[in-house]
Amino acid sequence: MKEVRIIKRYQNRKLYDTFQSCYVTLEEISQIIREGNEIQVIDNKTKNDITYMTQLQLLADQERKSLKPGDTELLKRVIRAEEGTLTGYIRGLEAQLNLNFPTSIVENNTEKTEEKAEETTIPSGAFMNSTTSLNSLESNSTTLN
Repeated sequence: MKEVRIIKRYQNRKLYDTFQSCYVTLEEISQIIREGNEIQVIDNKTKNDITYMTQLQLLADQERKSLKPGDTELLKRVIRAEEGTLTGYIRGLEAQLNLNFPTSIVENNTEKTEEKAEETTIPSGAFMNSTTSLNSLESNSTTLN
C-alpha cells in the first residue's frame, strides 16, 4: 500500500503537496489519485480533514470540463435515492452487486480493530425508483475508472 500524501490547503485556497514540496492544482491532485496514490487534504488553519469536500470539487470540475452532455436523468435518480447523495447511491449499487470496496482509510482501520457486524440486506428499491432496474442501468452504464 502506498503512503498517504498530505495536501495542505491554505487560506488563499492554494493546495500544497507536502510529498513533492510544491503547490498543485485540482487537476494535478486528480492525476495523483488516478495513479493509485492515497491523499489526505488538510485545512492548514483549522487542521480539519477536507479530503471528502476536495474530492467532490474534483468530480464537479471534471463534469464541468467534460465534452459529453450531462445526464440529468442519472442525477434525478441520485437525488431521489434514499439518502439523496451520490455516495449513498453508489454504495447502494455496490451493495446490490455484492461489491466490497474500501470506503476510507479511517473506516478500514476501524474495521481491522472491531469485529464485523452482521451484514444487512438493503432492499432493491432503497436507492432506485421502482421504474429503474439493474438491467436498464447496465444498458446505459458508464464505466468508472
